[in-house]
Amino acid sequence: MAGRRTSRAAALAKLVLPLLALAVLSTLFLFADRSGPPPLPYSEAEIDALAREMRLGAPRYAAVTGDGAALVVSAAEVRPGAAGGTARKVAARLRHPDGLAIDIAAPDGQLDTVAGKVVLSGGVTIVTGDGYRLDTERLTAALDRTRLESTSPVAASGPLGTLAAGGMVLTAEPGDTPRHVLVFNGGVRLVYKPAR
Repeated sequence: MAGRRTSRAAALAKLVLPLLALAVLSTLFLFADRSGPPPLPYSEAEIDALAREMRLGAPRYAAVTGDGAALVVSAAEVRPGAAGGTARKVAARLRHPDGLAIDIAAPDGQLDTVAGKVVLSGGVTIVTGDGYRLDTERLTAALDRTRLESTSPVAASGPLGTLAAGGMVLTAEPGDTPRHVLVFNGGVRLVYKPAR
C-alpha cells in the first residue's frame, strides 16, 4: 500500500514539477523589463571623440632595466604619437632586487620609446619604500635603466626631515651590487629632524 502511494506521488511529481517550472519561466518573460537595451556608459560626445581619435585605455608597459630593476608604467589612457604617445593619469613602479622601491604618480606623461624615456608632468609625486616623499613639477624616467631626473624644484620629506632643491637625479652605479645615488642640486636647503 505504501509502495503504491510512493509511485503515485512520483508519477504526479513528474507531471507537476515540469509544468510548474514552465509557469515560472513564462512569468519571467511576461514581467521582464522591456524598456530597451541598457544605456551605454558614454555620452554621445565621448563616443564621437572615440571615433575621431585613436586611444588606448588602461595600457601597461613592463620591462626589466639593464641594472635588474622591474619597471611597470601604467596609465588611464594613452593617445598614440609618432615616437610613443601622450598619457593621462600615469603611475610607475620601480622595484630593484636590492630592496629599492619607488612609486611614482603624475597627471600627465609623454612616452618616447625611441629615446627610451617617459616624461611625467603636471605635479609628480615620488614615494620610496623607506618612507620618503618627493614632489616636483616634471620628472624624466629612463625605460632601460634606473635613472630619474627632475630639473624643476623638488620638495622632499621623510624620517630625517625636509629638503628643498632646484632639481635631482637618481641613478644606479653599475657593479655586482649596484648602489643607488640620489643627488639634489640647484641650491639645496635641508631641515634635519634628529630622532628623539
